[in-house]
Amino acid sequence: MQVQVAGTIEKRIVAAFESRLHGSVIVPGDQEYDAARRVWNGMIDKYPTMIVRCASVADVVASVNFAREQDLLVSVRGGGHNVAGHATNDGGIVIDLSGLKAISVDPEARVARVGGGVTLGELDAATQAHGLATPSGVFTRTGVAGLTLGGGFGWLSHPYGLACDNLIGAEVVLADGSVVHTSETENPELLWGLRGGGGNFGVVTTFEFRLHPVGPEVYMTFVLHNGEGDRMANVIRAWRDYCATAPDEVSSLLALGIVPPSHHFPEEIQGKPMVIIGALHSGTAEEGKRELQQLSEIDEPLIDFSGVMPYLEAQQMFDEDYPDGLRYYWKSLNLLRFDDEVIEMIVGHARRQPSPFSTIDIWHIGGAAHREPAGGSAFNGRHITYLLSPEANWEDAADDEVNIAWLRALIADAQQYSDGGRYLNFAGFQEEGDAMMTAAFGDRYERLVALKTQYDPGNLFSLNQNIAPRSSMGTLEAAAGK
Repeated sequence: MQVQVAGTIEKRIVAAFESRLHGSVIVPGDQEYDAARRVWNGMIDKYPTMIVRCASVADVVASVNFAREQDLLVSVRGGGHNVAGHATNDGGIVIDLSGLKAISVDPEARVARVGGGVTLGELDAATQAHGLATPSGVFTRTGVAGLTLGGGFGWLSHPYGLACDNLIGAEVVLADGSVVHTSETENPELLWGLRGGGGNFGVVTTFEFRLHPVGPEVYMTFVLHNGEGDRMANVIRAWRDYCATAPDEVSSLLALGIVPPSHHFPEEIQGKPMVIIGALHSGTAEEGKRELQQLSEIDEPLIDFSGVMPYLEAQQMFDEDYPDGLRYYWKSLNLLRFDDEVIEMIVGHARRQPSPFSTIDIWHIGGAAHREPAGGSAFNGRHITYLLSPEANWEDAADDEVNIAWLRALIADAQQYSDGGRYLNFAGFQEEGDAMMTAAFGDRYERLVALKTQYDPGNLFSLNQNIAPRSSMGTLEAAAGK
């Protein structure tokens, strides 16, 4: 597919296109262009030919048709928080869904219908008004769309599964401009693919989620333990041993790092090595306190923010750690082992992190996250108990090389303890290409290729956790002389 250079589409063609929209078109030279083209990750600096601010499903249809007719590279922007920067591109079109904010909640049926531009925080606020929630992530400014299509780990994963497991229906604009609905009884194979298969099959304009009773108050552990000397490994082992018998009501993660310079932390602990334990109990606050208090008592904390709080507040605990414009490079790897040897390897890399804003995260995977939802899913990561997810986060572009190298060295050393699969929402810049996708999807890959070939044979939707359709794969093989 050829990529247009910014500004080469004739103004009359753009004007004719815009005249058919309920929303608006932003092009280079417009006053709002520079702000509109930016995304969350400060490493991403792209210049699309146009940004279409969609105000309706009809706008999305028109944008897909226009992109196909003009042979434009396509980005779909929900929340704009994908680490790889797929929400924008150089020289193509950005289909911006941020105007599709409709949310309707049926508290009796426990179902929410959600527009493609909704963020996790907006969805949480709407569902918590009824004492309900659907599993989502741990950063409220994340878009519902990208998180769900890539899987969706979070604080409700163990009692209720991943975000994608709770997707029970969707409205999708396909590459040919048609609009279809999918559910467990209508186009069920498409629903299977949307549950973890990324944005490969179309633009999802509406998501339908199953809801569960949660809150309004919960007990959350958010404690920083001292990571000096042997304490770091000792705290990790204690958390690992706790996870082995933790009830399904508890979802938790652990992060290694350095206490960053922040007004949230006393100056005397800033710069110290730390181990963060975060955990949420989905039951009553009283039950949660009885169960989770032991995680604060593993060692004497540097600081402990644990306690009873509104579920909405618990969901926001990490928000200030990920500001717009910081430089981000995250990867992940399935761990098949998490014994003392693996822990010592991880601790060694934590001691060498070049930025005080980086962390090495380890997610405990269990409970409902281990079980397939009715109808199955494309998501392939239910066989592991721990996910390694290091985050390189830093401020200065001059430090890009050292931070990326640190993270890649950790992933390289961890490969021997892994099956090579990863969580594709945390996949760096996906620089490993097709090899990453085949490893990540495992035995589901060929089924996904068939689905991609059916719904997007020309690979119009290529900026995602991309699965090449068979026609594209055949062309590539022919070009390579295979």
